[in-house]
Amino acid sequence: MEPTNDQYDIAIILPVYNASSWLPDCFRSIACQVKNKLKVELSVFDDGSTDDSLDVIEKWQPVLEAEGFKVLIGGHKEPAPKGVGFAKNQSIKQSTGKFLCFQDSDDMMKPERLNLQYTANLEHPDSIIGSKFERDPPESTIRYTHWANSLTPEQLNYQVLTSHGPTVIMPTWFCSREIFNRVGGFDEKGKGTPEDLIFFYRHLDLKGRIYRVDEVLLVYRYHPLSATFSIDEKVIWDLRLKRLEKQYLEKWTNGFTIWNAGKQGRRLYRSLQEQYRTRVVSFCDVDVRKIQQGNYIYENSELRPKPKVPIVHFTNGKPPFVICVKMDLTKGEFEKNLHSLNLLENVDYVMFS
Repeated sequence: MEPTNDQYDIAIILPVYNASSWLPDCFRSIACQVKNKLKVELSVFDDGSTDDSLDVIEKWQPVLEAEGFKVLIGGHKEPAPKGVGFAKNQSIKQSTGKFLCFQDSDDMMKPERLNLQYTANLEHPDSIIGSKFERDPPESTIRYTHWANSLTPEQLNYQVLTSHGPTVIMPTWFCSREIFNRVGGFDEKGKGTPEDLIFFYRHLDLKGRIYRVDEVLLVYRYHPLSATFSIDEKVIWDLRLKRLEKQYLEKWTNGFTIWNAGKQGRRLYRSLQEQYRTRVVSFCDVDVRKIQQGNYIYENSELRPKPKVPIVHFTNGKPPFVICVKMDLTKGEFEKNLHSLNLLENVDYVMFS
């Protein structure tokens, strides 16, 4: 369908807060986008920056407009930022694009990003579209990058409960405005809130899907000032736990096994609601010392006698499993052990690592 005169095909959504040192590279990458005949607007919202971000934005506005982009600039000058969720919502509100391309101010797009993700979204209209990415510097978060770039199409929709968060990283998201409106926008509680994970889960709850363009379309910067480091780990844990209980444990009425008798497995056990904790039939592991303990006794339980959960070798574990073992840490041994049981992901086990 041809866009109307007042609606653009794509709105690039760019929230900004004290990003003046990163913005020139970000804008340069946007200016180099292959647009073909697409009508693209760049919607920038400055969340009360105290550096010269606004000056940089205004300096680049005519450069981007000369490349065919419509540039929208919004923001506020209040003494404190209102948060990434608020800034994203405002950026979207002031734009008209039928499709939304999310961009972080400290990252850079590859030239084909808009073109390839737009095409993919036309083919997968009910999906959040992501892409592969490369890290800068390259040696940062090697395990995380490998995990995100290696997920199969099925795992993009299954491995949503790991500590890594969404299976396609937020700075690569591309979706229709219709999806944004259906979900209801981003959470605006502010600093420490994983607004992307909350949106991601709501999208899945509404029967949405996840799709990835299997090309590197983003340079994803890693640095100490990244907003990622402001997220409250306990908030993320609680979101993951609530979803695990609702999506899986509620249905596993005949019991399940926690794969990992160590710190993370026991933390999961202690965190469960009592009705789900009683369904844990065993812990399983490969560590002989843990298995020789025989049982895990939940000392802090108010029940009498205190709950006693067997610790068994993984080959004696009863599926389904909640797996609390981190990938890529055992030189392939864990993955080999899991594969040997011929289990189906999302049926016989779920990853909660």
